[in-house]
Amino acid sequence: MDDPKPWLTLARAPGLHAGILREATAGDFDPRSLPHESPAALAALGLGRSAAKALRNPCADGIDADERWLAGPGRQLVTWGSPSYPALLAGIADAPLVLFVEGDTASLSLPQFAIVGSRNPTPIGRDTAEYFARHLAAAGLAIVSGLALGIDAAAHRGALLAGGRTVAVLGCGLDRIYPPENAALARQVTAHGALVSDLPTGTAPVKQHFPRRNRLISGLSVGTLVVEAALRSGSLITARLAAEQGREVFAIPGSIHSPLSRGCH
Repeated sequence: MDDPKPWLTLARAPGLHAGILREATAGDFDPRSLPHESPAALAALGLGRSAAKALRNPCADGIDADERWLAGPGRQLVTWGSPSYPALLAGIADAPLVLFVEGDTASLSLPQFAIVGSRNPTPIGRDTAEYFARHLAAAGLAIVSGLALGIDAAAHRGALLAGGRTVAVLGCGLDRIYPPENAALARQVTAHGALVSDLPTGTAPVKQHFPRRNRLISGLSVGTLVVEAALRSGSLITARLAAEQGREVFAIPGSIHSPLSRGCH
């Protein structure tokens, strides 16, 4: 669709995802139709008042900001059902209706493998993540992670060192890079893969957005490898989501005395 506004409107409706619409539309979906549905019809789809309000009274300033961002070089909006939408991700229960992408959208259709782990890894853990990423990327897998400090960054760097492709999924709008310490790495990822988010511009990197981000990391991937993770960590959320999505889950074992091995074990 030449006009992205209908999709950008849907992207700003809280709780709305492709799973809600998949059965109702039988695969034939026009994004312009949903805002004209009655409140009862929207409620029947499982959408609350905040989503209905966002559809009926879209945030014009926010959508304008999205369009300004999309006008930049190498930026695209990949919509549900389009040829560029990654097939594996389309199969998850809560697939996003839109993906904001900066870089090469073709990277999203390559066989992908996720590597995740602690933001404060041991030196051995960081080296292990980079080693696995290098070898898997050399074998033809695109390496997916979350651009976080620690294991995520090592995974992206390993893929880049192999001359492979890598995809970074962010838990914020792509008009900002989080964490800012990885801004230079993000530019490298863009040049050799893609930055991805289903969150519109202006969205801050707050805690509740990261499980949402994690389901994209696992959903894009044929498998997820956890390298060093505490018992209570976002990495284990990603592993659980991968298992729920029917994907392979792997873990690097370590010392029984290391807190960062407990999550893996």
